[in-house]
Amino acid sequence: MAALIRGLRADRLVRALGSAVAIQMGRVPRGNGSSRGLHRALVLRLADDSHRDQTVPPPPHHTHFAEQSCASDASSQQEHGHCHASHQDQSGEQEEGYETEEQLEARILTAALEFVPQHGWTVEAIAAGAETLGLSAASAEMFNNGAGELVLHFVEECNAQLAKILAEQHNRVQLGQTEKKETAEFLRDAIETRLRMLIPYIDTWPQAMSLLLLPHNIPESLKHLSTLVDDIWYYAGDRSTDMNWYTRRAALTGIYNTTELVMLQDSSPDFKDTWTFLDNRIQDIVNMANTAKQMKSTGEAVVQGLMGVAVTMKNLTGLNQRR
Repeated sequence: MAALIRGLRADRLVRALGSAVAIQMGRVPRGNGSSRGLHRALVLRLADDSHRDQTVPPPPHHTHFAEQSCASDASSQQEHGHCHASHQDQSGEQEEGYETEEQLEARILTAALEFVPQHGWTVEAIAAGAETLGLSAASAEMFNNGAGELVLHFVEECNAQLAKILAEQHNRVQLGQTEKKETAEFLRDAIETRLRMLIPYIDTWPQAMSLLLLPHNIPESLKHLSTLVDDIWYYAGDRSTDMNWYTRRAALTGIYNTTELVMLQDSSPDFKDTWTFLDNRIQDIVNMANTAKQMKSTGEAVVQGLMGVAVTMKNLTGLNQRR
């Protein structure tokens, strides 16, 4: 009888282990042929983690107690807290350590940036980055857009980093820890901060720009540029809802693009000539804004003057007299 009970417990344990491995393997997304090697590696890694976590099975009395708790009412579950103890023991740690394919791709691309100065914006750099994470160089084949995805990832990360910096500055101003900058100074500093992120890759950046201009990369490239300019104007305090919203962003987009081109040709120390060019272009925006305000004020004054003349003429001719 004792042997029969031990056999049943052993069978139950084997089924539990099989279910845990099957669940984990089922979580791995199915991709196309180019990503099968990566998925296979993920499956093997999950299977290895499962084997390592299940080396010492839970005691039979613990499993029995968990089953009894699951059959009890809600109050009993809250009191003991062991309703899903067996499931958590078998797969809880794997769920916490589970990494989606998108997260793994981001890690590979981030690691690949270290090799851009050596390999350029290429698939070779992606493969080298994958190898530093303990993955096969063939993992680079999972990126359908190849080197274009590496450039777009870098642009997105730089924009996110700038947005974080601007948000921190905004919070310090709100807390009274620092003075608010003038709009021109704020725009200038924000663009310089963003462009300085290109310096480690300046020698290979023309290649990156050519990849961003490929037809299939243009939509994402424009989206990232729009996000960058919108973030800068937002933290600069712009809350316009009229045509100024478009004109300001169009002007700043032009300044960023032209300054970026100047930077690629700049050989002055610390890109001094680039920042001088940027200062002048920002001042142009300020002058244009002042000119527009002056024209608006002048136009309003002219209209008011003409209206005054019309009223005067009516009074002189007696048109305004009541009859």
